Amino acid sequence: MENIAILTVLGPFIGAFIIACLPYSMSRFLGVVVSLFASIGIALLGYILLNSHEVSYHFILLNIGETEVLGIVADKVSTLIGFAVVFLGFLICVYSTAYLTKQNREHPHEGTKRYYALLMVFIGAMAGLVLSSTLVGQLLFFEITGGCSWALIGYYQTAKSQRSALKALLVTHVAALGLYLAASWLFVETGTFALTSIAQVNDTAKIIIVGGILFAAWGKSAQLPLHVWLPDAMEAPTPVSAYLHAASMVKVGVYIFARAIMSSGHIPIIIGEVGMVLSAISLVYGFVMYLPQTDMKRLLAYSTITQLSYIFFAFSLAIYGFGTVYGKMAFEGGIVYIFNHAFAKSLFFLVAGALSFSCGTRMLPKLKGIITVLPLLGIGFCVAALAISGVPPFNGFFSKYPIFAAGFGLFNGNWLIMALLIIILIESVGSFAWFLYWFGKAVPGKPSDDVANASPVPFAMKAVIIILIVMSLCSSVIASLWLN
Repeated sequence: MENIAILTVLGPFIGAFIIACLPYSMSRFLGVVVSLFASIGIALLGYILLNSHEVSYHFILLNIGETEVLGIVADKVSTLIGFAVVFLGFLICVYSTAYLTKQNREHPHEGTKRYYALLMVFIGAMAGLVLSSTLVGQLLFFEITGGCSWALIGYYQTAKSQRSALKALLVTHVAALGLYLAASWLFVETGTFALTSIAQVNDTAKIIIVGGILFAAWGKSAQLPLHVWLPDAMEAPTPVSAYLHAASMVKVGVYIFARAIMSSGHIPIIIGEVGMVLSAISLVYGFVMYLPQTDMKRLLAYSTITQLSYIFFAFSLAIYGFGTVYGKMAFEGGIVYIFNHAFAKSLFFLVAGALSFSCGTRMLPKLKGIITVLPLLGIGFCVAALAISGVPPFNGFFSKYPIFAAGFGLFNGNWLIMALLIIILIESVGSFAWFLYWFGKAVPGKPSDDVANASPVPFAMKAVIIILIVMSLCSSVIASLWLN
């Protein structure tokens, strides 16, 4: 099992080096193969875990003296989220082989070796972060994802894309200071970097360590006021936006916060209260900001901010309800939310990318009658909108339901929780109405000129969108069964 885990992390890094040395015609094929093997690797880890009597496996990779510096932990949470980020990396590679061509009407551009090499490094870094058992490991891969995102957001090398890439790098690097603080404080207190040792420190130290991790998570997951990099990062190629800003990079933040909660035992309630209040503020801000957007990608960027706020709220609620069935429900609801949202939001981004490829625009006012000319994209638009809005039986419903159920279960006279729940419920209804509004304008009806003159969508892009439509229906079942 240890070798499979190491290969799952290192394989994409080795693949990136080989891709950089090969001709472009071979590099994109190799990118697909490497990301497929990484997906098989993480699935094998889950299979072995499922068929063993162990709750988790822990391997130390690097010790200095008695100090664990790097290690791997494979449990139900890390394998579930690991599968999402690595498998979606594979789907993005497949989609990119068709998207990054001169047939793309919005961005006629043949891909490069640099693109696929950076994508492989990002996939490897995501696998490493999710499987890390130490704060140093998380910090190492956190910074690698930051560097890769800078290179991928600025991929088109325009002045605007390079400014956006630099902004993303600087903001997320400032956020990383919280992780540096947490790792340093944990080492001073316990003499190790192992996440499980957070449970041994006193309450004051826990506030500093978990608070530092929360700060890092806040920036990486684009929460107010550290959200400023995300809308501008839409300058990246759309497959990159789908992977970094739906499936992987923005999920780094909420994942490291979840891992800290799993490892810490009881956490002082002030962390939960701060997390709940700030996430509700971010959620309202994200909702208000996506109302005036007419560019699909910018609308989805602000929508992502609100969706990540739901996840932060769930984990903060879990801290508040520690030791109760509702606390456990909120935590598992947050994990399921990460898994479900990765597939549904990737679908939405890739539908936007397919519209850009085929119609030459992703501006919503120019899109009408999609279902008539491009039925698969019309269905994809519909499924993604319903899933993100939380309409049953799509996966978003099963993400939001446990959070609301846990919140009302933990109310017990706490009017702060009740007030925040009401705000979040209003946002949920509002987002449904807003996506329904744009669905009614863009999908049915007589095709607009841009849609009527659309070029065919390549098979590779169609296949990926079909898989994501299916996952937007059944991912919550997979996640719930996996977590019991």
